[in-house]
Amino acid sequence: MWHLVCGDVAAEGVTRVIGEAAAARALRVLRDDLAVGPLVDVETPPCTARTQFWLDVWPSAVTPRPDFGTGLSADADWLAALKRQDQPVTVWHGDSCSEQLLLARVAAALEGTDLPLWEVPCGTGDSSVETRRAVGMIDPAGLGAYFLPKQVDAGRKASLASQWRSAVAGNADVRRWQKGDFQGEDHRKVDAILLGACTTDWQPLARVMAELMGQSDGFFVTDFFALWRAQELVAEGRLELDGTAGQHGYGGLTVRLS
Repeated sequence: MWHLVCGDVAAEGVTRVIGEAAAARALRVLRDDLAVGPLVDVETPPCTARTQFWLDVWPSAVTPRPDFGTGLSADADWLAALKRQDQPVTVWHGDSCSEQLLLARVAAALEGTDLPLWEVPCGTGDSSVETRRAVGMIDPAGLGAYFLPKQVDAGRKASLASQWRSAVAGNADVRRWQKGDFQGEDHRKVDAILLGACTTDWQPLARVMAELMGQSDGFFVTDFFALWRAQELVAEGRLELDGTAGQHGYGGLTVRLS
């Protein structure tokens, strides 16, 4: 049986639960944050639009830069081949929009086959900042308590596949998972939070980014995504940045309203 997770932190916990031998044989880690950026060609290697998005988001001061094109294409090819093999698939997920989109993506990949799809729910069912929980947020030592796989029935599988197709067709800038469905939007809400956290006085950019992370129900804002949006607002003349990038590409930066 395949075990699918979003990100390396989640993979560490799942490896502890299923064992290193099983993980080496059947654990697949997908690192693409599906909650943000264009999805229009995510299933079509070489995934040019999605690759360019991540090249834009990745901080220039952070090296080495991942080979996004190769990684995204490999994911797309691997998922497309799922229906042509005979192993059931288990998706570990919590309240992360990206995890929920992965579940929907796998349901779409298995549509029209009899291959069983299983899920290991690890979240609270509520994606608000105060209550949400992703797989990677759970202490690996305690993750085994959540290992209660549930088979996804045909009706739910079809519904998830439909949600995935809608998300791809919508091709929104940002997707939020709320009340069991995905809502797409542009960057205006995200940018408004960043701008609202700034004043005409200089302050650490990390503090402003933390405000965005703490106010974003429905999806987990990563530090690189928040940095990229701040840089886009600088390019629009709405913010100013100063300082040296430093740790993580933003640790030494300050920000203020233009």
